[in-house]
This record gives sequence, C-alpha cells and structure tokens, in this order.
Amino acid sequence: MTARRVHIATLGCKVNAYDTATIADRLRAVGCDIVAAGAPADVVIVNSCTVTDAADAESRRLARRARRANPAARVILTGCYAQTKPAEAAAVDGVDHVIGVNRLDALVAAVTASAERIVVGDSRRERHVGTFGARTFGAQTRAFLKVQEGCDLFCTFCIIPLARGASRSLPPRAVLAEVEGLVRAGFEEIVLTGVHLGGYGHDLVPRVDLAWLVEAIAEQGLVPRLRLSSIDPHEVTEPLVRLMRREPSLCPHLHVPLQAGDDGVLRRMRRRYDAALARERLAMIRDLLPDAAIGTDVIAGFPGEDEAAFARTLAFVEESPFTYLHVFPYSVRTGTTAAKLDGRNPPATIAARARRLRVAGERKRAAFARRFDGADAEVLVETTRDPRTGDLRGYTRNYLRVRLAGPDAWRGRRLCARLGVGDGGRVTAVASA
Repeated sequence: MTARRVHIATLGCKVNAYDTATIADRLRAVGCDIVAAGAPADVVIVNSCTVTDAADAESRRLARRARRANPAARVILTGCYAQTKPAEAAAVDGVDHVIGVNRLDALVAAVTASAERIVVGDSRRERHVGTFGARTFGAQTRAFLKVQEGCDLFCTFCIIPLARGASRSLPPRAVLAEVEGLVRAGFEEIVLTGVHLGGYGHDLVPRVDLAWLVEAIAEQGLVPRLRLSSIDPHEVTEPLVRLMRREPSLCPHLHVPLQAGDDGVLRRMRRRYDAALARERLAMIRDLLPDAAIGTDVIAGFPGEDEAAFARTLAFVEESPFTYLHVFPYSVRTGTTAAKLDGRNPPATIAARARRLRVAGERKRAAFARRFDGADAEVLVETTRDPRTGDLRGYTRNYLRVRLAGPDAWRGRRLCARLGVGDGGRVTAVASA
C-alpha cells in the first residue's frame, strides 16, 4: 500500500534543499502527502549532508530521532552521507533503506513499495543531472533551479566530488523549460544553483559557459528576477559581470567564496586562484556593479593557517568590497586531504578567529545597508510574515533583507519601496501597492 504521509528532514546546502523539493514533488505525484516535522508520518526521509564529520553525525542523529518519534514508520537515509558511506548509514539503528544521490526512482520505490535496502551507484560515472523539476519550495517566494551537478575541483577540504560525482550540466533547452515551468507556477525570482555553478556547460557539446546560459535566459524575458548562487573567484568573468550590468532581470548580487586571503593557505586548500586574482575580480565587480551585494565564504583556522596567515585573510576581508560573510570554523572531514595535513589549530584558536571574521562581516553588512538609507528599491515580499513581529519581509534586488508593514495582499509580490536604515544596519521599508 502506498504510504500517504511523508516527512523529509533536510541537512546541508541549497542543492540539497532543491533535491528535497524535487523529491517532495515526485512523491506528491504518486499520491503521498508531505507532512511537517512533528506530524505523524508513515515514512521519514533524511536528506543527509557529509561536508564534515559533524554533518555525518548529525545525519545519523536525525535518522535515530525519526525512528524514536515514529516507531512504526519507514526511515530512509538519502543524500551525500548515504552516498559516501552506505554501509555505515545502513548500520544506523532504525534505518530501513539507504538510497544514494540521484536515485529518484529508487527513492520513490522505497517510499511506496518494496525496494532494495541499499541502492547506491558510482557517482563519478554519472553523466546526467538526475534530480530536477521541483515546482514547490515550501513557503519560499524564490524558486531554486539546479542547472549543474557534481564537481571536478577536488579542494583538499571537500568530499563533495566523491559524494556528488563528476561535473555535469542540465542541457540549455531543459534549463529554459524549467524556467518556464517555474514562472507558470507563479515564481517571480529564480536562483540558479549547482554544486559547482561556475563549471556549467564545460561538459556539454558544444561547450558553453555560465555567462552564455544566463544571457540565453535573460534574452527570453521569462522571469522578472534572476539570481546566481555561488561562483568561485576565477570564474567571475568580465563578460558575466557586464551582462549583469546590462540585463535588467539579473539581480546585482554575487556570492564569491574566497575561503582564505593568504596564498599559502589557498595552495594548501588546492584552490584555483591566488589572493591577487581574487582581489582583481572583486574590484571589477565593484567597478561595474557599484550597488551590488558581494558575499563570500571564509574558513577560519584551516590546517597550516598560523597567526600571520590569518592576519592576511582578515586584512583581505577588511579591504575588499564584500557586503556580507559566511564564516565556517574549520572542521575535519575524514577522507579528505586536509584531514591529513599537519599544522592543525586548537579549537579555541579556530573559534576566536571565526569570531573576529564574523565581527568584520557584520560591520560590512551594516555599512553596505546604510548606503541605501532613503533610497527607492524593488522588494520581493515573501509569502510568510516574521513570526516574532508579524511584519512582512523580503529582499531587494541587491540582497538587502527588508522588513515592512502591510496587508497580506502584498505577499509574494514585487513592490516599489522607500528604504530606511536603522541601528545595526536594520532595513525597513515603506511601500505602496
């Protein structure tokens, strides 16, 4: 008998969140109800993460908790932890099935019928994007579209090339069809995402690149707002940035993961750029897109990062046109090259460096927001209100988080608003319908 109630618990990145949305839509299509956390469930799916050893542990914890909360339910582990350590995942108390990445048909079978206990393939042999087509993203106003899967870079701290496989791209016609479908579903902003988005199109014949894809979407005039997710510094090209300046549908926002501002640390990470190249690309973005949001990721306390190296990273951050930071204290991932490197920093040192980076990031976020005090901006209002204040909330095109008072009729709409910036860079808006 087909299971009617399915809860999906998701760990990890935006790609995992997109995969969860795709899984949910497929299960609805075969008659399942997707239920919230805490509701009775016949099946619980844990879409796991494996980016660190701590993520593995959290994936196991969620699976065990699912069994305790739903003793009679079927518990399924999928995602990156299931892909990289299937035997270990299957040994977790209470787990009924382990389904690897991009095994959507096998996952549906595990939910609705009998299936093998472990279904995991060789991700490095995959040549197609197997999980796409999501049309529902919970209460989110923005839609995500995974146009690329896998990675070939093999940074020393990252296990994802083994979990997600080789870099491969959704063909352009399929991308455009997905964009059309999301617009028909009512979304006014689409975020292009991927495991290695900057590698889009390199595997296709004929070979294309991300700028080519973005221009093809923009020329169709299908969606009012198109946003890009993370792109490595060496893949932020001048043609791409000039395209963002020229095309009104492209949101002036780039997330450029630096990871470190010290060349020695970057080499130990096996990144494909040095600090000088990153500095040059960031300067180009700010020159061509003066009002753009520029975000970054930084790892604090990577093995071999001494005080001098950290000082260079902190100085790079302070001097660069970043407008927000995502700071990650280094955490060991067994099976990566970084896990074997010498020069391991004590946890207290890692935590202290992360705090200093976060303070710098908060200063930059507030300073960027203050630039737009009194400015007019387009705000895409989210479909849910702030649970604490009851305010509406949304994002400007350049990724300022905004709160505003207004009627429910504004939810899910794009509005012209006058911005006001208060203490700590908190942005409010006064909008008209």
